Amino acid sequence: MTAGGPAALFILSFRHRDELTKLAEGAGWHPIAARRLANVEQRFIGSSAAVAVVDARGALSDGQEAARRLGDTVEANAGALLVLLSRNDGAALDQFHADGATHFLISPFSEQQFVKAVQFAARHAERVGGGYRRRAGDDGQTRQESWRWQAGSPTVQLSPALARQAGLGEDPGRRISLMELFRKLDPEGRKAARGAVGRAMETGRSTAFAHLDRQSGARLAHHLRVDRDAGEIVGHTETLHPPSDGAFQSRDPITGLGDAHAARAWIDDRLMHGVGLVAVLLAVSRFDAINAAFGRATGDAVLQAAGRRIERLAGGDDRPRFVARLAGAEFAVLLAGSADQARLFAGALVESLARPFLSGDHVVTLGSRVGVAASVSGDDAAALLRRASAALAEAKGAETGAIRLFESAGSGDAIDDERLEVDLRRALDQDEIDIVFQPQLSVTSGEIVGAEALARWRHPTLGQLGAATLFNVAERSDYLVQLSDHVQKKAVELAAAWPETLSGLRLAVNITAADIVRPGFAAQFVAMVGESGFDPHRLTVEVTESGLIEDLSAAATLLAGLREGGLRVAIDDFGTGYSSLAYLKALPLDYLKIDKRLSQDIAGSPRDRIVVRGVIDMARSLGLDVIAEGVETEEQLGLLAEEGCTLYQGYLCSPPVALDELADIVTRRRR
Repeated sequence: MTAGGPAALFILSFRHRDELTKLAEGAGWHPIAARRLANVEQRFIGSSAAVAVVDARGALSDGQEAARRLGDTVEANAGALLVLLSRNDGAALDQFHADGATHFLISPFSEQQFVKAVQFAARHAERVGGGYRRRAGDDGQTRQESWRWQAGSPTVQLSPALARQAGLGEDPGRRISLMELFRKLDPEGRKAARGAVGRAMETGRSTAFAHLDRQSGARLAHHLRVDRDAGEIVGHTETLHPPSDGAFQSRDPITGLGDAHAARAWIDDRLMHGVGLVAVLLAVSRFDAINAAFGRATGDAVLQAAGRRIERLAGGDDRPRFVARLAGAEFAVLLAGSADQARLFAGALVESLARPFLSGDHVVTLGSRVGVAASVSGDDAAALLRRASAALAEAKGAETGAIRLFESAGSGDAIDDERLEVDLRRALDQDEIDIVFQPQLSVTSGEIVGAEALARWRHPTLGQLGAATLFNVAERSDYLVQLSDHVQKKAVELAAAWPETLSGLRLAVNITAADIVRPGFAAQFVAMVGESGFDPHRLTVEVTESGLIEDLSAAATLLAGLREGGLRVAIDDFGTGYSSLAYLKALPLDYLKIDKRLSQDIAGSPRDRIVVRGVIDMARSLGLDVIAEGVETEEQLGLLAEEGCTLYQGYLCSPPVALDELADIVTRRRR
């Protein structure tokens, strides 16, 4: 029994539901029991339980299907999955483990053994979901129990260490009033503390809150758990470094993305600072069939490629975003913004993953389902992800429509895609498409030598929308050609009128896969540049790696035509697609632009650096200059310079900016 009542336990049993329900009640749990598979993911999420019990005794095939449905959802929500098996079904253990089971119990077993198994599973869930992970480089000190509070008591018992830190002496068992302890926190910290204590009392589950210590300036994290036997809330305290994205980079070993722990830490940090978030959860459909058909090695390769596509799409604008692989074939994109904008982004995700993947000799086509939920007041990571999981479960169960929003999250209705398509036509007519520029710099001298032109949609009601959303809407509405022409022409004309400060810079402009197959596009583009008055020898055309591979012959013809017109050509986002030496040799190129993931990986493990070094060496052996995008730290820049990278762009210098800001940046760097 917890301070807020017994903890929930989700039980799915096809033969012994009533028996297990009585056992769970007798042990102090609140069982939520079912006999049928229908909507099992939604029911587990709705139960708020940390532990799911699947009783496969006498119903092995049903139990296996239940584990397949629940495995990813339980893991993504930091839970535990306990499977009960008949004695003769032990051979199925490996498959249950592969599907996400964390604990097992084989019959015959006693009531006490069942209760112990559930307790072990609950402890596992507490460890998995228990707040922030320590950053690498911390002093390695283990967390110490620092305070205890019994519900209804006006006082809190402090450890000597915490009492000393609070300036209250070191008496063992020192007790102070709850209000006196709260006064040691700033207003934001008091609000976070009350919310965390309330969550722990209500759910009986571990939670956490963080705050800024006003005396030391350090950021502290308090991890709360419920001591069921004593009926008390127990707090553990650790010191965190000042928040930065680097604090949340515990990695998924297969994709290299953030993992579930990193995602929850990122969410809690943003919510603590009052940032409104939207969680977009994507599940690859029927991924177990891909593993069965092609093998786990191919499955892992496809997961890696899917992660790269998702991350590339998530980097389409300047809003804070975080990408993680939560479990199995389930990914999360966490972003600041509105549910409407997230709905647009989710549509782009589904369409991006629908394009075929190449893994060795296999061409693999994926389907996906997406759930979207927006944060509300009082949320923590667990609450936000649970609502997004509920929306994803609904999307998985729906016959039509790949995307579902959690409607009660206060996010409003989904955007009408047809309305957006009409809006895009108006945007082109009324010049609502803006061009921003991101500086490109010499690695050796630090001089700004060029800028990439990027599109932004100044939507009258949704605010600024990034290029990924803009071009996704254009592709659905058959306005892709018109939009591409509009953006390219506007970027070149702006550059032709650059002030004297920018007169020596190169301009980089993007072309799409659709442009590559347009008859006469190269001649049309070269003519447009000539009419603008911009020197074609200062213009670089960038085309994505995936755009090139769709029609290699057409790409080679187009790029040759552009180079004949005096332009230079770059492969953009190298490392996100097929990265084939064969097509690099076959295409007339001047630059290879490595994707930001590769740029950032160079500061990772020795294996990461070897991969980046190989890409740069390969490009330079073909006579190509190398541009690194997404460079954010001096460490990354220094390592890229050592490996022979020639140019870079990224937030280390500047995000994409308007023309006047670009001129100011160039002027300041020349002083």
